[in-house]
Amino acid sequence: MKLNHWMTAGLGLSFSLLSATPALAAALTETKNFGLEVKVTGQSEDDRDLGTRSGGSVNGVGLDLRPWAYGERGNWSAYAMGQAVTSTDIIETDTLQQPNTDNGSSASNDRKPDKNYLALREFWIGYKGLTPYPGEELRLGRQRLRNDDGMWRDANIEALNWTFDTTLLRANLGAAERFSEYRTDLSELSPKDKDRLHLFGDISAQWRPGQWAGVRAHHTHDDGKLKSGLDQVDSLDKTQNGDLTWLGVEANSDAYNYRNTNTINYWASLTGMSGDRDSIHPSTVNGVSTAGEKTSGNVNGWATDMGIRLRLDPNWQVGAAYARASGDYEQNGLESNRSNYTGTRSRIHRFGEAFRGSMNNVQTGTLFGSWMLRDDYDASLVYHKFWRVDGNKAVGTTGINAVENSYNADGAVESSTSLPLMDGKKDLGQEMDLVVTKYFKQGLLPAALSQSIDEPSALVRFRGGVFKPGDAYGKEVDSYMHRAFIDVIWRF
Repeated sequence: MKLNHWMTAGLGLSFSLLSATPALAAALTETKNFGLEVKVTGQSEDDRDLGTRSGGSVNGVGLDLRPWAYGERGNWSAYAMGQAVTSTDIIETDTLQQPNTDNGSSASNDRKPDKNYLALREFWIGYKGLTPYPGEELRLGRQRLRNDDGMWRDANIEALNWTFDTTLLRANLGAAERFSEYRTDLSELSPKDKDRLHLFGDISAQWRPGQWAGVRAHHTHDDGKLKSGLDQVDSLDKTQNGDLTWLGVEANSDAYNYRNTNTINYWASLTGMSGDRDSIHPSTVNGVSTAGEKTSGNVNGWATDMGIRLRLDPNWQVGAAYARASGDYEQNGLESNRSNYTGTRSRIHRFGEAFRGSMNNVQTGTLFGSWMLRDDYDASLVYHKFWRVDGNKAVGTTGINAVENSYNADGAVESSTSLPLMDGKKDLGQEMDLVVTKYFKQGLLPAALSQSIDEPSALVRFRGGVFKPGDAYGKEVDSYMHRAFIDVIWRF
């Protein structure tokens, strides 16, 4: 087992925070704010490559143990959560898992996930004394950054983040940069994350009871070095850098709060993106990849997401949603695209549990129905239809790709690249999702950690989707693919 220097530093910081600091150690002992989250996940997936090459299927079971400790004394607090995973296949036990972990497809061993690994999910210190308001806190360290719709921030990352949350006003301001994956199996960052600084802020106000409106901004500064010319490149080298800025407005009826009892809920957002980017486009000859010439240019795009949900009675809701992103728009890299948009406690992927699209040259029409029975059960049935906005441009990163293999003289696979979508064809496909959850008991985590932990209860959950590719993928692909999970979570 190997520990990179960032993970070693994180381990040291975590233990020092929770044991070496006398005040926090005393608080931890007095309140017994420590525990263990046990998660068992079964995954079935076939076929993320749409049948265009061997592999791409997953069938396995994993055990995910997450010990945590929390201490609080006066205005100060500290928190750490570790992780130990063992599984029969390389499966996703974590809904926040970054798609660029490559699922074993990278040419570099430094980015190939293992079946078994240790990790540090979070380690931070917090201070609440900057204002007299109880919903205010400053946190420093690896933490979960999150907003309600999951389209701007929902990731574990090293950050300095100030949060202000009151009845009438909510705000966030912070800076973040990923220095390590803090996993024993991933010793290198994804090229997109290297040397990339995130600056962000948002503010929203309740202008009338239950009605919120606000503005938000995000800026990324990437000064990572690009190779050029005949320089050899590999899967860990950056292919683009630059500065990008996102500005957006939003309004909603507290729609992502599953506890609200509104007859009608809505959400709407509009975002513009602009910036400058340098890029290289590597080419491979005789198994050797070289950088090629560097190009520079401006990037501009926009995106919108809107939806409405109608409560039929205390248990049943129905709704519709629409999202559209221009051909050059992209998200900032901290998103999960998971939220409570169906009106239940379960957070569901906005663009399909199977397809998992992103806001890049894609428009999505969504219909859904949901059901909740007290705090015991919830269920959501969701239908998605996906199109390209520009029928001659690629779409953003998804979990589904048709690929093309390159072979060497011995017949072995030398490299795999995503097949381009069919020129002029906009129909990406459609999907049906089902998410069902049974909750057993109230959890034991401190209220201060509600932002870091998705679920306050022990539970059993099924989440799955079936995707049918459209004609943009061509005729040489599978008719269907699926991705399904069963999660069992218990907190001690």
